[in-house]
Amino acid sequence: MVSVALAVTEGMLHFELSVAYEIFGSVPDGVPGPWYDVSVCGPDAVRVGRFRLEPDHGLDRLPHADTVIVPGWADVDVEPPAALVDAVRAAHEAGARVASLCTGAFVLAAAGLLDGRRATTHWAHTDVLAARHPAVEVDPDVLYVDNGSVLTSAGKAAALDLCLHLVRLDHGSAVANTAARRLVVPPHRAGGQAQFVTAPVPARDDHPLGALLPWVLERLDQPLTVEDLARRANMSARHLGRHFRAATGTTPLQWLLTQRIRRAQELLEATDDGVDAIAEATGMGTATTLRRHFNRTVGVPPDTYRRTFRARSAETAG
Repeated sequence: MVSVALAVTEGMLHFELSVAYEIFGSVPDGVPGPWYDVSVCGPDAVRVGRFRLEPDHGLDRLPHADTVIVPGWADVDVEPPAALVDAVRAAHEAGARVASLCTGAFVLAAAGLLDGRRATTHWAHTDVLAARHPAVEVDPDVLYVDNGSVLTSAGKAAALDLCLHLVRLDHGSAVANTAARRLVVPPHRAGGQAQFVTAPVPARDDHPLGALLPWVLERLDQPLTVEDLARRANMSARHLGRHFRAATGTTPLQWLLTQRIRRAQELLEATDDGVDAIAEATGMGTATTLRRHFNRTVGVPPDTYRRTFRARSAETAG
């Protein structure tokens, strides 16, 4: 079971803390096996926004956790407490995976964990982070950055994305998607996506795409085109494109490709099907096409993804 420590002191933002606790502290329905062992670590009782919080353990517990989450830091003009910075640094040196949510990146930067690394934070504070910590390669245009043992995210919605990304790394796409459905948020937004909010399926039942997108998800094995989607939605391809851009932040074709890749990930994780069979099941047509799009989107070939996922699953189960 992966242990997750939420690092909390005076001056933290309650939203990011709540996001992390909700995702790592609540087991999604139907998820087999162990979930996370979550603890809140901080110095005595602390005030987080309008709330008073009593931590489970002191900050000295952080080096004993597998993953340390540092929520947003409320005032970036104020240096984070030395005790917090030292504890986060000690946790990383002990082998913990350390992730910051939103302006929590300022804590990681103060600890020296971002020196020589690419990182992000809320777009409104990226210039400050870059000026204060010139050794950090600050990227203002992404949702989150995964450096392996050190991860950073942008603003509030991106905190959700990064936490779900960690769940995906630990438990796979199917489990992460289950967790996302419970929270009614997008199952997967790639870290390199721009800092804006998108929705996988419009929330309103009367939205023009409300019935179309679930229909598409049930037919990913078919060679659907934009014209097919427009015909099903009873609108022109141009009109469909405008609705897609407004609702999901992307084009119909890119959205469709993303769903095919996501389905391929699930099949690679949960089945022993060959790449040819998965290409057919996801509407990619051929293994060559699947490999090209999968490698470009995920960063590794399908076979490598399967081996890596199963090795990580075995480590988590152990």
